[in-house]
Amino acid sequence: MSVYVFGSAAAGTAFLSRVHCHLSRCMGAGLLAIAVLLVAEPARADQTIMASDSAQVDCQASAKDLTRISLVEDEFASVSKISTGNPIDDFSVVNEPVRGDIYLSVPDGFVRSALSFFATSKRGYVYKFVCRIGGDQAAQVFVSNPAIANERAAENGPAEKLGTRDAAIELVQAMYSNAVAEGYEMRQRALRPVYVGTLQVQMIAEYRGPELTGKVLRIETRARPKSS
Repeated sequence: MSVYVFGSAAAGTAFLSRVHCHLSRCMGAGLLAIAVLLVAEPARADQTIMASDSAQVDCQASAKDLTRISLVEDEFASVSKISTGNPIDDFSVVNEPVRGDIYLSVPDGFVRSALSFFATSKRGYVYKFVCRIGGDQAAQVFVSNPAIANERAAENGPAEKLGTRDAAIELVQAMYSNAVAEGYEMRQRALRPVYVGTLQVQMIAEYRGPELTGKVLRIETRARPKSS
């Protein structure tokens, strides 16, 4: 696997150095993103979702463990849900006051396929959550609102326009940390994986901006280790 990491990083750097060729710079940024993702450990239980005010957030909640929902650069202020009066049909929501996250849990024997509730943030945004139930491991959901990035940009004033190379590096860093990249729209798009030799490649998210587009890829090797 290290061969692919160093190969992607080296090729990406070489393409980015071609400052007069826009296509080469885009290819270089993509190869650097692949190298970062090859090094990173897969976080299958983590979900990063872009949502605007009053939007519906579709997510996955754990059937056996806790589900943490966190607002990027914001905090939960209140949660509104219906109580059925039947302990088996009701799920629990705990608001953690230090970071402003909420934690969901469902009781044993919970028969509904999904849970839903409304939440209001301290910045005044309202979200409708619809979380499908499944899986035994703890889950994390990170919700980013693009309006917050716009507010921050307005507060900081007009920023100096980055060169293509610097913009590509900044985008790759945002993709690596699941952060909101200023000026980009992030969409989760779990497409069907394709095979390139012994590698399985699947696009799981896409960042679209006025000049650059970044794709978050999940790459797994299907090669069997050679026996000694």
